[in-house]
Amino acid sequence: MIKIIIERHIMHGLEEEYEQAAREVVRAAMGAPGFIAGESLQEYQRHEHRLLITLWRDLRAWKEWQRSSAREHVMQRLLPLLTEEERVTAYEHP
Repeated sequence: MIKIIIERHIMHGLEEEYEQAAREVVRAAMGAPGFIAGESLQEYQRHEHRLLITLWRDLRAWKEWQRSSAREHVMQRLLPLLTEEERVTAYEHP
């Protein structure tokens, strides 16, 4: 299994709209082959900084989801709410 950490910076004042869009992305990801679990966090006292931690069967499953038309479709609403490109990092147990 691998963990994918996604860091996002949201435009100030659009946090609630982001939350709605992010829920749609997570709902779609839940149906993706290889998706196991996900958790969304916001930085303490810096609500525009978010961290999404997802657990996938393997890197291939994540990459298939990342490149999928389903993800592209749900991300169309979310991406304009960000101040910069999301940062994606994959982690595995040593």
